[in-house]
Amino acid sequence: MKYSVIIPVFNRPDEVDELLESLTGQTEKDFDVVVVEDGSANPCEEVCRKYADRLSIHYFAKDNSGPGPSRNYGVERAEGDYVLILDSDCVLPPGYMEAVSKELESDPCDAFGGPDRAHESFTQVQKAISYSMTSFFTTGGIRGGKKKMDKFYPRSFNMGVKRSVYNALGGFSRMRFGEDIDFSIRIFKGGYKCRLFPDAWVWHKRRTDMDKFFRQVFNSGIARINLMKRHPGSLKLVHLLPAAFTVGVILLLVLSLILRFLGSWIWIYTLLPIEIYCLLIFIDSSVKNKSMSIGILSVEAAFVQLFGYGFGFIKAWWQRCVLNKGEFSAYEKNFYD
Repeated sequence: MKYSVIIPVFNRPDEVDELLESLTGQTEKDFDVVVVEDGSANPCEEVCRKYADRLSIHYFAKDNSGPGPSRNYGVERAEGDYVLILDSDCVLPPGYMEAVSKELESDPCDAFGGPDRAHESFTQVQKAISYSMTSFFTTGGIRGGKKKMDKFYPRSFNMGVKRSVYNALGGFSRMRFGEDIDFSIRIFKGGYKCRLFPDAWVWHKRRTDMDKFFRQVFNSGIARINLMKRHPGSLKLVHLLPAAFTVGVILLLVLSLILRFLGSWIWIYTLLPIEIYCLLIFIDSSVKNKSMSIGILSVEAAFVQLFGYGFGFIKAWWQRCVLNKGEFSAYEKNFYD
């Protein structure tokens, strides 16, 4: 068998239903599906049974251990030459598998990943969050699916690995967050070839509200410091920008309040950089999404993303680099469902 699709799931049967339905419509049929229930209180076993006559599907339930070990559990039971790692909140277009096959036939590689998009059925909040995660003005476009001069690090929502390479690297670590980047770094350290497949994209729902989105990116900021500790030299200038943005905005707000309290009219201009940034986000998102309301929500999503990541990064830096605490110390009470 050519591919095995690995889907770890935790309390999301409805999402799994949509993902499995999209797998039934693939133009490339040479794959099986391995669903790993990671200690869910709301399991998806009944959902998986619905597709037994349309997919080669295998369902396994285990105690909760996090996404990385759950993917490893699934790969151990997979049959494909390549394992395709997907998050349960993804939906595939019909040509996804075919796009992967075309890329592998034209230029074989050991590991790969694809970008994500927002489906027209997504809520306005989901579309705004998707924009903030892929826009040049928020992430520099590093998650928007464009080929770049530097290395491409696949993310676990849409990642493929040759099974022999996966096994040689020992799979994912037990990191609770950032485990996909840790794995990607080890792929490069192992001397394996990794590429972006621009046409192998997925619809990715991400978080459904701003509170969950904040917790997600907060934990991502923590994970970046943990990755730096595991892989010295992996921290780049771009990873510092959300923390710099967070501190910069807070300083500008404090300065404007002080100047206003002192009666100086200059306080108005201290907020100009923030206002220009908001305007850029609003215009760009409104045009791309053809909706001014999504443009407004995208401004909120951009600040949630940058502040969430920035605060998580700063907290983890303080606890791990200053106080020398352990890897999981900064995650206390910060997991999200």
